[in-house]
Amino acid sequence: MNRRHFFELTAGTGVLSILQGCQSTPNKPRAASNRSQVTLEELEKAVSAPVLQLDGLSSPLVVQSIELLRKGREYFVRVRSEDGAEGIAVTNSRAEYLYPILNKLVIPYFIGKDARDLESHLFGLYRYRSNYKLQGLALWCPLAWVEFAILDMIGRVTGKSIGQLLGGVIRQEVAFYIASGNRDTTPEEEADYLVKLIEETGAKAVKFRLGGRMSRNADAMPGRTKKLIPLARKTLGDDIAIHADANSSYDPPKAIEVGRMLEDIDAVYFEEPCPFDHLEDTKRVADALTIPVAGGEQEYSQRRFRWMIYNHGVDIVQPDLHYYGGLIRSTYVARMAALKGMPTTVHISGGLGFVYMLHFASCTPDIGLYQEYKKGTEKYSNWFDPPLEIRNGAITVPKGPGVGIKDIRDLLKGAKPVV
Repeated sequence: MNRRHFFELTAGTGVLSILQGCQSTPNKPRAASNRSQVTLEELEKAVSAPVLQLDGLSSPLVVQSIELLRKGREYFVRVRSEDGAEGIAVTNSRAEYLYPILNKLVIPYFIGKDARDLESHLFGLYRYRSNYKLQGLALWCPLAWVEFAILDMIGRVTGKSIGQLLGGVIRQEVAFYIASGNRDTTPEEEADYLVKLIEETGAKAVKFRLGGRMSRNADAMPGRTKKLIPLARKTLGDDIAIHADANSSYDPPKAIEVGRMLEDIDAVYFEEPCPFDHLEDTKRVADALTIPVAGGEQEYSQRRFRWMIYNHGVDIVQPDLHYYGGLIRSTYVARMAALKGMPTTVHISGGLGFVYMLHFASCTPDIGLYQEYKKGTEKYSNWFDPPLEIRNGAITVPKGPGVGIKDIRDLLKGAKPVV
């Protein structure tokens, strides 16, 4: 049977819940979808309760130093406490130009602070030196890196993984889709490339790019999208789940036209069809289509996510763990989405971003069907003990304390401060 019928059947029987450990968005008309009715007060309450579980950490854990390090093409944030504990984070590539904000406006705030109060420090940092005026990726990426490092340190002190700190691990492996970032390929070349990605990773799902990226309806090359969508299904067969990302390419009429093509091939979801900050246009598309619409990669505001969730502006929310400011803030979004019966399938950026995704997915009840994985990240597997494994289209969650990197000092040999 086709994927649409599978979703409708399993949504009723709970089979997908058993397979994924959560409920998942069925591919069916929104008018018939079973969405919870929630109030703004209920959504606000969902983000007010503490996230971190700090059992076993009764004494202050005071931050003594935080520094940005570079080794080759990798950037690391290392935090140390006054009593000698340490943790690290691996940044995304934006550290190349955001390091002044990190060094001048983020790190100084945390020095001398008790890491146990990390959640309250998120708002404290927002106010510090009027950082709220930098609202967006430029502020929240550096904060995410510091948060990741502090969570790693807390995990190493308590012997808990990040998933345990965020509420408790409910899954040990995560199903993934392999993502292609191409727009310069012909439909035939892209279909062949997707086959190659599946062969190399064993993925059961893929994602490809449509449109021209913020292109006002222009395609990456004439006719590419219209031909690629049916060709991908024909080439990959019915057993591969297909996701498509427009990267804000379309106005509502064009997005709906493309969305209908994706419905015809039973795609899993349609990501960011309209300009990311045009919430009303995205809602128009989501209301018109039966295929779930996903969005939130560029989002920076908790209140704008609340609008999306309350008004059902998307079907799947997608905070980026770096761009949105870390795991704690993304957990707030997931809590609001859960009240509305919506999955939170986080977007990832950066080489090690998929590992933070794994920790988020390990403890978040409704993560949807598949999470993002990109070619080239296999090199990080041996940083962990046991090494991360890919099997049957899923990746194992790191088992060690904190983020799970087995040897910080060995990893950072030869790294130099970025000042």
